[in-house]
Amino acid sequence: MSSIELITSRFGEELKDRITIGKSVYIITSFSMRSGVELLKSSLRFAAEQGADIKILTGDYLYITQPEALNGLLSIHPSIEIRLWKSKGVSFHPKAYLVETAEHDHFFIGSSNLSASAMGKGIEWNVLINDEKKIFEEGSEEFMRLFYHEQTIALNAESLLEYEVSYREFHRNHGNLAKVWTEQEEVNMMLPAGKMEHSEDVVLETPAPYGEIAPRFAQIEALEELEKTYDEGYQKALVVMATGLGKTYLAAFFAKRFKRILFVAHREEILKQAERSFQNVLPDLTTGIYNGTTKDGEADAVFASIFTLSMQKHINRFMPEDFDLIIIDEFHHAAANTYQRVLNYFKPEFLLGITATPDRNDNRDIYAICEGNLAYRIDFLQAIGHGWLSPFNYYGVYDETDYTQLTWLGTRYDEAELLSVQLRTSYAEKVIEAWESHKQERSLVFCSSIRQAEFLSGYFNERRYRTIALTSKPSGMSRSEVIKMLEDGTLDAIFTVDLFNEGVDIPSVDTLLFVRPTESLTVFTQQVGRGLRLHESKNQCVIIDLIGNYRNADIKMSLFHQGEKATKGKTNVIPTTPVSCTLNLETKVVDLFAEMARKKQPRRDALKDAFYELKYEMGRRPSYLELHLHGRMGANAYYDEWKSYHRFLYEMGELNELEQEVYIQYELWLKDVEKTSMSRSYKMVLLKAMLERGPSDWYMAVTPIEVAPYFHSYLTSEEYRKRIDFSGKSHKQMWKYDEKKVAGLIAKMPMTKWSESSDGLIRFEGGRFEVQLEVPERFEQIVFEFTREICEYRLHAYFQKKEEKKSYIH
Repeated sequence: MSSIELITSRFGEELKDRITIGKSVYIITSFSMRSGVELLKSSLRFAAEQGADIKILTGDYLYITQPEALNGLLSIHPSIEIRLWKSKGVSFHPKAYLVETAEHDHFFIGSSNLSASAMGKGIEWNVLINDEKKIFEEGSEEFMRLFYHEQTIALNAESLLEYEVSYREFHRNHGNLAKVWTEQEEVNMMLPAGKMEHSEDVVLETPAPYGEIAPRFAQIEALEELEKTYDEGYQKALVVMATGLGKTYLAAFFAKRFKRILFVAHREEILKQAERSFQNVLPDLTTGIYNGTTKDGEADAVFASIFTLSMQKHINRFMPEDFDLIIIDEFHHAAANTYQRVLNYFKPEFLLGITATPDRNDNRDIYAICEGNLAYRIDFLQAIGHGWLSPFNYYGVYDETDYTQLTWLGTRYDEAELLSVQLRTSYAEKVIEAWESHKQERSLVFCSSIRQAEFLSGYFNERRYRTIALTSKPSGMSRSEVIKMLEDGTLDAIFTVDLFNEGVDIPSVDTLLFVRPTESLTVFTQQVGRGLRLHESKNQCVIIDLIGNYRNADIKMSLFHQGEKATKGKTNVIPTTPVSCTLNLETKVVDLFAEMARKKQPRRDALKDAFYELKYEMGRRPSYLELHLHGRMGANAYYDEWKSYHRFLYEMGELNELEQEVYIQYELWLKDVEKTSMSRSYKMVLLKAMLERGPSDWYMAVTPIEVAPYFHSYLTSEEYRKRIDFSGKSHKQMWKYDEKKVAGLIAKMPMTKWSESSDGLIRFEGGRFEVQLEVPERFEQIVFEFTREICEYRLHAYFQKKEEKKSYIH
């Protein structure tokens, strides 16, 4: 039976008793103190030893959280997952404890942070909600959204060290934080300006008849590639399709050949839309939603929230082989940890990733999930070229606002300061002037905030235009009514903030107006996609973009990477599209971009920052391949700058003394492994075969006959690699496998080729291939590891490049 209790004393004891018998324990607090960690340590350790799923999220706001507390959390038990919210100056003030035991659900929420005072003698009020399943599940799902939010980092030795340095510096500059909060500051702490996305803030696409339920447009080509991929033995694939081309319907068509399907997404609205699409394509299929409020996991097709499914108690309700096909939609939104748990647990016959915007700078983390197998890709420019999306005319209009005078809070500008310039009549006049110069009939206007949307809508209405601000704020009119008014022509424009970023299209929209700083290429891409749906009432989409000197304003130009560079006073037609798409930039905008390019952070500094971001996230030095897969700037850029990943590590002081000795002595060898040409993969396959012999023997002489079995086995057991490299007469001979013939091929290439290009580092004489190295015993393990690290990276990068080249449409 459910119950609610008010707890005003002995909160810590109440909590400890339940944690000790907990199956799952989720803790979120704005700050943590050593005393609070000590109070809960024994209970948390005991629960962890019993296999409980324990996650703790705490914040760095104003550096109140003590480094000693974080170190104490890390020391409790290795299975406990801890993350730190990077507040970046914006308040972070939640305090909740969710404990599920074998028989009950306990949800504590109130005023107590993780400190002995807050849990003991301090005056604190907390509410304990017992066995309210719906509230507990909703709270758990919201916790997971925050826990894996992009604003969090994993707590480990490296990230703790970084926090401690920032903590000490902050307190040196601000004393001991003996700060008295003013009334307004307390309000700001309790009602933070930065609002998390919620389902009610998203407008779903207006339902429209799909027509005959059959693949169309890009779906036909993509489905052919997926079918081919599956038939050739792949087990994973990624499809990248521009917004508006029907990714979900593609997944439904592909799903016809599978019995049980799991569709995973990060937003409930996407799950419901996907369920409807599957029902249209596969009407005999039973479907069910699995999220914070609904748990229908027995259906043929289960549509699951990643935040619910990644919880240990929910994922364990399924068997690893329960699903034949797993589809991950828009998975670039989710942190890798949530997906890793799901992907590591389930063993489907096939995994399909679908997305419109795979951009997280270099996308490598997304490609890695599908092992580099990019089955099909088409961006919006290519889709326009095929006539599948609307052409556009882009107008970059100069915004004279000086954004350098505004305070930057890490991910956004200070809202009050931004509003001070955006709510001026002079700014509104500039906006309406640009709009009147280029607009068509139906406009969608993207703003920074609700207040800006309301202000501009009011200003436009004063000028006798018909507009509405459609935001998360109640307006007395339903969103579907507002959208219908725009479609019917009774509205000229809708002003909005982030309601239309994804999952929504108003096909008749023919004008997009951007009146907000755009730092995220992904968000900009999503918003541009809102105007590119085909519709009988429009021939093109007009994009009007006010561009000022805000941070990273020039990043959006990379969206038009297939076009010519803009020059002063000229209109540039994107040459890859047979339709008329134009990119028009005012002279001042071109000058601004040129100036920003000159002031960009030096590339080497940016690469260092990206490396340390990944190192802090992983808690250790990343391998070459990990840098390639998960680093913000990839790995190739490090080779471009340093000609060797290990050279970079050496210069950054990332190698210990013994590793430094090894690097200096064997630098020429390591560089040769990195730079040797690879028109085929065979050099690295040969090296991989040699490395199989271990640290002491890998560089010893080997004959073609000795490596032939491994060579053949490796290339034929990896299906995706086999398809890439086994072409042509010589490779078919290897496929059939005649030991002498395979050995002959190996002797010719790679052994002879590599020895001829290695400047004496490799010798191939008398049928014996060996690396010309002398390695003392104390160096053996490090030389071996460094060499293997480069070999693994080069093999993966080679095959990934081949796959991307094959899948990209020209």
